[in-house]
Amino acid sequence: MDKMKYESGKEKPSLATVFARFRTSSDFLQYQAGTNRVKYWVSYIRTLVDVQTLQQTIMPFLKSDQWETLEELKKGIPIENILLTIDTDVIKEKLLEGYLVICLSEYGLPCALVKATINKARDVSLPEVEFSVVGPKEAFVESIESNINLIRKRVTSDKLRIFEMKVGDLSNTKLAILYVEDICDEQNVHTVIQRIKDIQFDQISDSSFISQMISDNHNSPFPQLLDTERPDRVSSILAEGKIGIIVDGSPHVLIGPTTLVEFFSAFDDYFYNWLSASFFRLIRLFAVAFSILVTPVYVAALTYHYELIPSDLLNTLISSRRDVPLPPILEALFLELTIELLREAGARLPTKVGQTIGIVGGIVIGTASVEAGLTSNILLIIVALSALASFTTPIYAMGNTIRMLRFPFLLLAQWFGLLGIVLCFSFLTAHLLRLTSLGRPFLEPIYPPRTIDMKDALIRLPFSLMSKRPQQLRTKKPNRFSSINAKKNKDIDE
Repeated sequence: MDKMKYESGKEKPSLATVFARFRTSSDFLQYQAGTNRVKYWVSYIRTLVDVQTLQQTIMPFLKSDQWETLEELKKGIPIENILLTIDTDVIKEKLLEGYLVICLSEYGLPCALVKATINKARDVSLPEVEFSVVGPKEAFVESIESNINLIRKRVTSDKLRIFEMKVGDLSNTKLAILYVEDICDEQNVHTVIQRIKDIQFDQISDSSFISQMISDNHNSPFPQLLDTERPDRVSSILAEGKIGIIVDGSPHVLIGPTTLVEFFSAFDDYFYNWLSASFFRLIRLFAVAFSILVTPVYVAALTYHYELIPSDLLNTLISSRRDVPLPPILEALFLELTIELLREAGARLPTKVGQTIGIVGGIVIGTASVEAGLTSNILLIIVALSALASFTTPIYAMGNTIRMLRFPFLLLAQWFGLLGIVLCFSFLTAHLLRLTSLGRPFLEPIYPPRTIDMKDALIRLPFSLMSKRPQQLRTKKPNRFSSINAKKNKDIDE
């Protein structure tokens, strides 16, 4: 048998070698059959093949006398995309995707590759992480085809481009890069494609693997690609000129490049009046600052800065801490770690048990710790409010970052008081100023300051004022619509 060669000159494996590797698996089937006109060999992996398609569509034709050559087989079987190939690498790849390999001899080439892949996927369901009261109620699932379909239904444009790749030496995980050709900056697309091609890892199980491997700064606690489970959000960012990355087997889609303020913007904001949306967005930003700073400020004030506390409040604090033997830092760490333990336990346990642990555990431990004199009731209220404020972050990955940031602030508040909080905030700001997402500033539009992009950052202005796409994306079409023509049409209607 003639052996083909790679471009580098290395010989490709023979068909006999390919089949010999698969025979060591018990779910690989290979058998000989025939009709009055032809003898043939069928090979496939049983666990990847749809039995109904095999028995009702493929086998009846194979057992008939209507074919003698592979060309006649290709025309006769009512299945699209039947391939005839002599490339053993393609044969191996298609076998692992659920194709049947049909040969006229045991190891003869060419072979016919007939698609009989079994499609087992979870039905489209409600969003669990980014649930909203108003708006669409569809969420991504683990099937890449289903996820692309959900986006295609919302972006019905011939300019939508889908570039498919495979990553992982062992898993061969399929992923798709989505963008709108006449809007998205080609440099961003090339950056994403090149970084994914440079991935050297054997097993890619989820989109979070890709997010960590193509991020600009692997040592940053901040996520530099936004992940979402909402098709409506992805279709919206594609219209802005951003890029979506879908990974087969993951119900979350990555979005990039992104900015810090986007992690605090719920997609519900666009379903409400701009005044309500801006109010809720400011509430979230205040909640994040409160969650990070309130406990460190408590520790710093009680340790170094009694003079900053009003006399009436100081008396209350002293009476609440009268029987507490621990210093403020140990008291705060105890409660913060307890909250994190309860949250982690609730997330790992089954849903109904986890809810019980979170509610009952918090009440019992909080009440017992106050009565035992380990913590003050005021700090218990502060830590509970801080934990509650951290849960207002719409993106789960950013919520984890916010909860983690409290601990360095706490330690520096213990060592240096308010100066420590200022130092920690300075280091955090410097880190965010240096951070990028796919090469674009992560702190934009705050820095570098861009007035146009501020229309949908800390607040959300009316749609009539958001006629331009984000400047940092450098899109081919900066304008989403003509604000002048829109105003003229409105004046005419009035």
